[in-house]
Parts: sequence; C-alpha cells; structure tokens
Amino acid sequence: MLDAKITPFIKPLLKPLISFLDQQGVAPNHVTLAGFVLGLLAVPFIILNWWWVALCCIILNRVLDGIDGELARYQKSSSSAGGYLDICLDFLFYASIPLAFGIADPINWGIPAMVLLATFIGTGSSFLAFAIAAEKFQIARPQFANKSFYYMQGLTEGTETIIVFLAFCIWPQYFAEMAYIFAAACAVTVATRIAGGFSTLDKVERSVKAKNAREHQA
Repeated sequence: MLDAKITPFIKPLLKPLISFLDQQGVAPNHVTLAGFVLGLLAVPFIILNWWWVALCCIILNRVLDGIDGELARYQKSSSSAGGYLDICLDFLFYASIPLAFGIADPINWGIPAMVLLATFIGTGSSFLAFAIAAEKFQIARPQFANKSFYYMQGLTEGTETIIVFLAFCIWPQYFAEMAYIFAAACAVTVATRIAGGFSTLDKVERSVKAKNAREHQA
C-alpha cells in the first residue's frame, strides 16, 4: 500500500551512492547478492536475541534492495534475469525473519511464526501468479513502470513488511501479537489480490476474445 508513495522519496537519496558504485564498477547483481547475505545474517542474530544487530542487518538489506534496481537503470543494464534474482531473494529473505523468531522461541513464537509464513505464501503466490498473466496480456502498471515484472499492489507490501520486521526487533516481547495482526492484514491482501486479479484477467480475456471475434468476422 505504501510502496508507490515511498519510492519517489527514496530514489533521490540513493543517487550519490549509486553514482559512487557505478564508478567502482559494481554490478547490480552483486548488490542484490550482498543485500541478501546481509539480510540472512539477521537470522542467527534473532536466534541469539541480538535484536539491534538483527535490526541493522534488515535495514542494510532494504537499502541494498533499493539500490540494485536503480543501479541497473543507471547503468542501462536492467534485465529479466536480474529482476528474477531480486524477487526470488526478496521472498527468501521475507520468509527467513518469521522463521528465525519461530526458532528463537518455538514454544511462544512457533505458531505465530507459522501462521505468518502461511500468509506470506499467499501474498507471494497471488503476487507472482498475476505477474505471469499480466506479462502475457501486457497489462500496464504506470505506478511501477520501472519494475521488471508486474507489481500488484495490496494492503501489505514491502514497506509494510519491513516496518513490521523492524517492530519485531524493537519490541520482540510482542512478536506473537504483531505476527497475528500482520498475518490478518496479509490475509486481506491475499483475498483482495485474488478477487481483483481474477476480475481484471477475466475482463481482459473477454476483451481479447471479443476483438478476435470481430477480426474473424471482418
């Protein structure tokens, strides 16, 4: 929900760093991989209850995730392969944080972590499944014109997820409550994406069939 609003404010802040990385010959995929590794480092720190170190790892992951795509566009090297790598590693990172909390305290946090992971599967699958169909029908998405895939909006997106992850690390004693609340919000996202995606694709397919029928008659 917040991604489209936050992105225009973040991009100008990244320009000096992107220019520096380009001068050093850093490739966008290297930034993607470095961000993923730093994000995964949050897992052992969460298990050890080193909350502030884990929080820093999560922040660094998100900063680098914002840089890789902008660096690719700056270098005019954007590619489907790079976009694929980025989204795969993003979803693995997202799943790793609830998993880490579940491992850290399986008695109190295990079930909330599993519930949250289940809803993450729903948000991720509804997101990516529609992206495949949107690519097939070339459905435009002006809010995210620079994305290498169709970016389907929802109540819980990347920005909201990271805010919640940071809240987990700042107030870990409330992990269970926050996990359940965010899982409920994710469930709303899943329902609206499925309903909206089905309706959109149904209309597009009907339009295409009607157009083909008219052309056949002509």
